[in-house]
Amino acid sequence: MPAAREALLDAALAALGRLPWSAVRMVDVAAAAGVSRQTLYNEFGSKEGLARALVRREADVFLHGVERLLTDRRPPGLAGRHPAADRLGPPPPLGPERLAMVAEWIVAEAADRPLLRALLTGGWTERLPAPRPARSASLASAVPAQRRADAGAPAPAELVAATLVHADARTAPSCELAVRLALSYIVAPGPQGVGQTVRTVLSARSRTTGDR
Repeated sequence: MPAAREALLDAALAALGRLPWSAVRMVDVAAAAGVSRQTLYNEFGSKEGLARALVRREADVFLHGVERLLTDRRPPGLAGRHPAADRLGPPPPLGPERLAMVAEWIVAEAADRPLLRALLTGGWTERLPAPRPARSASLASAVPAQRRADAGAPAPAELVAATLVHADARTAPSCELAVRLALSYIVAPGPQGVGQTVRTVLSARSRTTGDR
C-alpha cells in the first residue's frame, strides 16, 4: 500500500517534529495517517521498523535530490524553468556553478530535515530514532520497501560515494569536494555561503588542474 505507507511516514515525521522519538506512539501515527494500527504494523512490523523506514526515506531524499541536480539538462540559471529539458541533450559539465548549486541544496535540506542532517554528519541525538539495522530474522518483510529499510541506513561516507556515480572520472574529484564542503557547512557554517566557497575553491582548482 504505497499511499498508506507514505501517509504513515509523513505522520511519523510530523510527530517527530514535535516530540522525541521515544514519545511518538504508533497508535497516534496511525490515527494521524487515517489508517488502522494494523495497517501500520503490516507495513513496518514494529516501531523500530518504522524508524528504519523514516531514516531510509531521508537517505533517498538526499540521493534523488543530488541525482536530479547533477543530471538536469538545464543550465543552473534555468533550473526548473525550461519547458523542454528532455530535448536539450546531455547534462552540462559539472562546473563550479552547478556544483555550487548542489552544495547549497544539501545545506538547505539538512537545515530543514533533522534526520537527513544526522545521516549526513553522523550526529544522532536521543531525540531521533537510532538507525540500527534489523536482525537477520527480521529481514524477510512482506513489504519490499521495508526489506530495504531493514537492511540499515547508509553511512555518511556511503552517501558521499553514491553521488559520484553521476560524475565521470574527470569531474568526480570536484563533485566529491563540493559535497564534502557542503557537509562541513552543515556542521560549522562559514562566514560566506557554501555556494560561494564551492565556486571559489573549484574555480581556483580548475585554473591549476584544467578540470572544468
